[in-house]
Amino acid sequence: MAFTFQPQHIPEVVLIRTEGYADPRGCFLETYKQSAFQANGLSIRFVQDNLSHSTRGVLRGLHYQKHPHAQAKLVIPIHGEIFDVAVDLRHGSPTYGRWVGMNLSADRFEMLYVPIGFAHGFCVLSEKASVLYKVTSEYAPECDRGIRWNDPVLNIHWPIPHPILSPKDAALPFLQDADNHFQFPSA
Repeated sequence: MAFTFQPQHIPEVVLIRTEGYADPRGCFLETYKQSAFQANGLSIRFVQDNLSHSTRGVLRGLHYQKHPHAQAKLVIPIHGEIFDVAVDLRHGSPTYGRWVGMNLSADRFEMLYVPIGFAHGFCVLSEKASVLYKVTSEYAPECDRGIRWNDPVLNIHWPIPHPILSPKDAALPFLQDADNHFQFPSA
């Protein structure tokens, strides 16, 4: 099976497409192949998988973990469609505070690589969505951080004007107040 890797306008964030094979029984696809990722400059080792199920209008994010448990993520919608966002948090980066956002669909076999030093979030566009994300560091509650989804400095163009949020996500700080020590270039 083949993967295609398409760096975005923040080149460390990469849209990845894989071939899926569908027939009357359903479909089959590869979501990760170490050799293909390494050949395209993504030498990463995943240590934990997370799965979320959400309904239309739910927004999860913008989340990150700080060092020493910072995470890169491979975000894979396995059912439904989401609007996925990655925000550059790396101080000194020419794209600090900028974001990449795109619709990802399970039907199009798409996924997004979000490197260390970026906050990540998504909102659900379909009736329901299931999202699998592979991460490079295990969850560490003491390093769990986030940024408010509607920070006016970020000016993210979310397609859902009044999302459904968790109390935790609704209370996250703005970028200027976030506990963030990522530096460019990130390690």
